[in-house]
Parts: sequence; structure tokens; C-alpha cells
Amino acid sequence: MDYSINQRIKELREKLGINQRDFSKLLSLSGGYISGVEVNLREVNARLIKLIVSQFGVNEEWLRHGNGEMFIKKKIDEKAVRIVSLFNDLPPHFQDVVLGTIELLRKANEIENKNKK
Repeated sequence: MDYSINQRIKELREKLGINQRDFSKLLSLSGGYISGVEVNLREVNARLIKLIVSQFGVNEEWLRHGNGEMFIKKKIDEKAVRIVSLFNDLPPHFQDVVLGTIELLRKANEIENKNKK
């Protein structure tokens, strides 16, 4: 069955087990934008494709054309699904703490990598 990139985005989101609001937050987009994409009211542009591929480890060929596996690496897929599932089980105030911690870890990693150079 041939289906659109918009439908594949919805399939991906559902596979990750997250709602449109959380999916859009992870991509730094509005929930309305993702909703419009999923119901085919908005076109999928190169920026959205790049965001999805980099954020979730999605196979770009699958996302664009439906060819191949959904994810680039199985280990990334399993970790991403587990992280998102655990995150969604938390109340909003704990989700904020988790996001803040991840941002701090990413900044620490950037500093560490700069110091190694």
C-alpha cells in the first residue's frame, strides 16, 4: 500500500507512543502544525524532514518514500521508544525537570568536546 509522507509521520509518532503535543514539543513546533501535517492540510517541507530524521533517528528514505526500515539503527529505536514512553508517564512538572537535565547534559557534553580539541 502506497501512502503519503504525512501518513508516515503519523505512523512514526504513534510508533513512538507519543501524542501530537509532545511530538511537536520535541521538534520545537506547534501542535497545530503537526496536526495539520497529519491530516494532510500542511505540506511536509525539507526542514521538518531534517528535524524528524535527526531527532528520532528515522531513515530518511523511509520517511520520504516509504522504502526500508523506519529507523536507521535498531538500538536508537529501542532507546528512543523507551525514553519517550518513560517520559510520557511522568507528570508535567517532572517532564520539565527531565528536559532541563537533558539540556544541561548536552551543554556539558559540548563543553567537554570543545576542551578535547
